[in-house]
Amino acid sequence: MASAVASASSMLCLSLQNPTKTLHFSIKTHSFHFLKPQLPAFRRYSAGVTPINPLRGFSCNCSSTNTTHYEFSDGSSEVELRLQLGGQDVLSAKDIFVDADGTSLTVKVQQAGSIITLIDTNSLFEKIKPAETIWYIDDDQLVISLKKQDPNLKWPDIMESWESLSAGSMQLLKGTSIYIVGDSTEINQKVARELAVALGYTPLVTKELLETFAKQTVDSWVLAEGSDSVAEAESAILESLSSHVRAVVATFGGSHGAAGRTDKWRHLYSGFSIWLSQTEATDEDSAKEEARRHIEDGNVGYTNADVVVKLQGWDAGHAKSVAQASLSALKRLILSDKKLPGKKSLYIRLGCRGDWPNIKPPGWDPSTAADAPPPATLPN
Repeated sequence: MASAVASASSMLCLSLQNPTKTLHFSIKTHSFHFLKPQLPAFRRYSAGVTPINPLRGFSCNCSSTNTTHYEFSDGSSEVELRLQLGGQDVLSAKDIFVDADGTSLTVKVQQAGSIITLIDTNSLFEKIKPAETIWYIDDDQLVISLKKQDPNLKWPDIMESWESLSAGSMQLLKGTSIYIVGDSTEINQKVARELAVALGYTPLVTKELLETFAKQTVDSWVLAEGSDSVAEAESAILESLSSHVRAVVATFGGSHGAAGRTDKWRHLYSGFSIWLSQTEATDEDSAKEEARRHIEDGNVGYTNADVVVKLQGWDAGHAKSVAQASLSALKRLILSDKKLPGKKSLYIRLGCRGDWPNIKPPGWDPSTAADAPPPATLPN
């Protein structure tokens, strides 16, 4: 099933265990905790528990004192963080502890024999080069300079959060549309709306478009003509949307829609697809094992989608948490291969022929391809 994973463009698998508590994701064999957001350069913040007030649904250890203020700026190859020391009565550099590693940063000061934590996070916006970290005291501020591993990536803020992901994803997506697919039509729609608002994209719902066109509900359509007819109609809608940019499209969930059939994915490949799937797994290892089994079994969503987000339970109030997880996963995916948005654009210009991710030369005819995939449907 290695080919299935390759066809998913280095598929990321996320496990959202109880959206109010923990979020992890894995890329192939590596597991990561989710990071926190960032905002416009060189703005000042005050914080209670954290400098940016991150979503509680993510497994980030991020804390600060009640009086911590900071300024942030992105200087291309490095980012600078200025922490206010006023009132901390810090005497010298020996009273300060700074530890930076990968995507984590811990800053503590010693005051009157006590250790006070200013920042403790494992959720920097992206990876840094810890060996090149520089810090010094400037009047009443602690200045920390962090060297970015990727100098071309603009950091909206020091940490990854809903706000920073929303602001920072545009430079990566480059206008590429997003398709929300998965088990539940309701979940697809609510998460798609959150993403569209955050990114400034156009929200589109295939269910609403089809019901407007057919002047009947999808449920009555299925009863009258069967789910195959609905999937065929949704596929026609997706074909008309495939040339659109800056859209978030919510599709039918389960076996009713086009995403549940392998032969209907040719237009879904035009954008980044996110498969949302509920799970009964109780921990990350179980969720990864479940995803592995689905891939081996040839489950359409797991083998075709760019990103898989697994969530335990569902509540509409958690839509933004799932959307944040999706954006974080997309960021990881695109940073692993920055040519992906351009490749999606080329795929559209060549006519969405179904030859994703191994795009064939101009003139290739999918109807005569010997390796054309057979039709497949989701398991009940």
